[in-house]
Amino acid sequence: MDETINFALEGRKTFFIATEPSLLPESYLEDYLTRGYETYIIPDDRNCPLVKKVQSIISIFEDSILFFYIDAEIENLNWKTYIKQLQEMYGERVLIGVLYSKHHSDEERRIIEKYYLFDVGIQGGCISLEFQKAKNFALIDRVMYANQASGRRKNVRAICDNNSKVTFLYNNVEFTAKLADISLTHFSCTIPGESYIPLYEKIKNVFVDINGLHFKTDAILLLQRVSNNTMLYVFIFSKHDGAQGLEEDLKRRLSEKIYQMVTDKVKMILQLVFDEVGRGDRDPNGHTTFHPEDLARLL
Repeated sequence: MDETINFALEGRKTFFIATEPSLLPESYLEDYLTRGYETYIIPDDRNCPLVKKVQSIISIFEDSILFFYIDAEIENLNWKTYIKQLQEMYGERVLIGVLYSKHHSDEERRIIEKYYLFDVGIQGGCISLEFQKAKNFALIDRVMYANQASGRRKNVRAICDNNSKVTFLYNNVEFTAKLADISLTHFSCTIPGESYIPLYEKIKNVFVDINGLHFKTDAILLLQRVSNNTMLYVFIFSKHDGAQGLEEDLKRRLSEKIYQMVTDKVKMILQLVFDEVGRGDRDPNGHTTFHPEDLARLL
């Protein structure tokens, strides 16, 4: 498998299982990415049973958080029994949370919380979603923060393709560097030959070309390190007023591009796996389970 596939498999990911779009719209996922959370919605459909999807996710993405929307009616699935089985099977290997709508009475909510938090022992929490979806963003955000959904990273970074580059002038010398990866705060690149750029030097008017997105910004050389026998230069974005980061309009545009770059690869992997497992489930002689080593064959 190539580097971008391996990179897509790494990092903590949060999956919302069978959620209701009116309570948790997909548009929220890009906003969660700006907070360091890589999130996905997994719907129920006829092509692949939801239980098989969850098994596949757990087998592929070892550092996963799963939130189950228990008000969803799934054929032949009892949420209480199923989540209890998952918790007993995986324990601390997978962090499990529960979502449900606020239409339940106070007594019903107490019963739900007692069962899942104390009897089953899930660690991800129980969230009662509001009817106003705008409030749910903050509710889920707080729970993901408490569950350290960003993992070890502060910002989600995207691996760049071979055509992505940065161009800038320093001491009247033009440098063209290949972009290695990029986040909302940093980018790293390889510069041919000797750069002669001192650490913490601010470079004005850095032209960035990343997967079809073009923009101009300032940047400061933060560090140099060797990666795969190649010197990697890590820059931090700088605003025109000297503050760290990107101007708001650039930050919004780059956020959209990073979200696309990061999630498209994972969605492609998930779709391939779900199609494979779905075919096996429908075929008496097919495979109904998926193992990580099967990825190389699919990809």
